[in-house]
Amino acid sequence: MAGDSRILMDHNMEIGVTPAQVKKLPKHLREAQISTERTHLISDPAKKPRQRYVQKDGKCNVHHGNVQETYRYLSDLFTTLVDLRWRLSLFIFTLVYVVNWLFFGFLWWLIALIRGDLVHADEEGWTPCVENLNSFVSAFLFSIETETTIGYGYRVITEKCPEGIILLLVQAILGSIVNAMMVGCMFVKISQPKNRAETLMFSHKAVISVRDNKMCLMFRVGDLRNSHIVEASIRAKLIRSQQTKEGEFIPLNQTDINIGFDTGDDRLFLVSPLIISHEINEKSPFWEMSLAQMEKEEFEIVVILEGMVEATGMTCQARSSYLDTEVLWGYRFTPVLSLEKGFYEVDYNNFHDIYETNTPTCSARELAAKLREGPLLPQLSLLSPEPKMHTFDPLDRLSKPDPLSRDEDKEERDSGADRGETNGSAAALEEPPLADGLPD
Repeated sequence: MAGDSRILMDHNMEIGVTPAQVKKLPKHLREAQISTERTHLISDPAKKPRQRYVQKDGKCNVHHGNVQETYRYLSDLFTTLVDLRWRLSLFIFTLVYVVNWLFFGFLWWLIALIRGDLVHADEEGWTPCVENLNSFVSAFLFSIETETTIGYGYRVITEKCPEGIILLLVQAILGSIVNAMMVGCMFVKISQPKNRAETLMFSHKAVISVRDNKMCLMFRVGDLRNSHIVEASIRAKLIRSQQTKEGEFIPLNQTDINIGFDTGDDRLFLVSPLIISHEINEKSPFWEMSLAQMEKEEFEIVVILEGMVEATGMTCQARSSYLDTEVLWGYRFTPVLSLEKGFYEVDYNNFHDIYETNTPTCSARELAAKLREGPLLPQLSLLSPEPKMHTFDPLDRLSKPDPLSRDEDKEERDSGADRGETNGSAAALEEPPLADGLPD
């Protein structure tokens, strides 16, 4: 019997079934482990993913709770109706019309009841307020015909009913107001430019590399439609919690990232995908941040693209964000624009593609100090390749050259060889002849 139970337990362990006899240990006993090098390497997580402030699709991950003054939403009723979800908007749209028709139908039925039209409608010589109105259902149908101006011609108001004439005027005016509000809400909701932002693309990753001897933070934006965004502008915010010198903790503090506001580079002509660059200088929040320090930081970069839709003239806004884990050091974006016969072609298959490039691992401040001391590139030496290490030290150089600069380096070597041959020939011509008395 013991042998059979042992065989059953081994079989359960092989197929991944927990034996019924084994009790689940308490949490504190299950988490208590002996600290060894192997357990440290296995259980140590890389970096805990943090909560986004703005989602990749542009939705703000903020919920408003404990709002006491809810009456403020009714003060701006039109915007409240537009901001509702579609199912609620359609429900309210239908409910408002049905209630309006029922209310005025009840008033028409009440007038007929007070005048006695429901009792004396079939008598000869009796002039009712509304002809052929003999029940609440007929009054409800007359209310719909009046407000929608259908006019079937079967039920009509007579001139012997002044109270009916006044009610007809009131229903016509209030019906126009209801139509204007409801149709206006639906029109604005349908024509909202939120869907236009679906064709505005942001790259999945942001990169940091060197441009013109300056460290730059870059990301790419593009527009899939042929109808362009008019007066397009872009801005970026750094979302990071910080503590002041007085000890005050500011959660999710917003810091402006300059992406060309002073030079006008923030105003875009978004016909083809553009690489937006932020120069990391003394005013940048990344000025003193190196690769090692950035791996320890927790921040989020929110980018906002705004402009007017060319077809409708309405303002459109597209948003996206990059967490600290989505900012890659030592990379550049792959070009997507190529020259074809008679036009330029954009290959959106490479829109999110990046490639590795030679980039110092020091901060932009240290790089600027090295450049002030002298040229940096002639001092760089080859690095021994390491797996999954795509950056290098400011005094070292990667053995793999930049793929975009191969042709330029080849041209420089060819021109240098030509200059060397020319200089050598000139030196041979200018070399003075040996004296005759010198031995061979």
